[in-house]
Amino acid sequence: MDWPLFDGLPEAQRQGLAQASRRRTFARGEVLFHEGDAADSLHQVSSGAVAVRVTTAAGDLCMLDVMGPGRVFGELGLLVTHRTRTATAVALEATETRALPYTSFDALRRADPSVDRMLTQLLAEHVDRLSHRLLEALYVGVDRRVARRLLDLAKVYDDGAGGPVRIPLAQREIAELAGGSRATVNEVLGRLADQGAVSRGRGQLAVLDRAVLARRAGLDD
Repeated sequence: MDWPLFDGLPEAQRQGLAQASRRRTFARGEVLFHEGDAADSLHQVSSGAVAVRVTTAAGDLCMLDVMGPGRVFGELGLLVTHRTRTATAVALEATETRALPYTSFDALRRADPSVDRMLTQLLAEHVDRLSHRLLEALYVGVDRRVARRLLDLAKVYDDGAGGPVRIPLAQREIAELAGGSRATVNEVLGRLADQGAVSRGRGQLAVLDRAVLARRAGLDD
């Protein structure tokens, strides 16, 4: 198992982490962990896709991110003991991860302080990503937010074949991720379909033209 997060470590330590991690498999819709669960491991997606969701004070669901192969999550569980999960992770399709327990990672941190720098970099990347999402929620219209999230999802689900990119998410889930109401996001998707950027199906859609999406997202400069 390759952990890109630990690329700077000696090979022996990387092998030790690989041996300490365990393979976990999840079916579509299965929860990897719930908000409020004990946070005691780090996950890396090997295959499939994972959604990270939180529940608002009003009881609504908000999808913070969708992670494909290579992405790492749950890192807060490696920083302190007796911490609880701040979000729920759900498999969006058949998914495999490698989970590294807190005890193994803590032993590595004690043996090699440079590991903390790698973890700090990971946290900084996550904070930067969430900060951009917050600014979008405050200052970017829903049309652009939908187009940007579709571009993000196209990267996650791109199989390299060069054709349309199938995204197995329902419009309700796209709305969660874009931070808009289902009715409004449905209208936006309809306009994008009319412009040839996407096609819609039951419980899924396909990205047909990323250049059109980039223009609608305000990212074509």
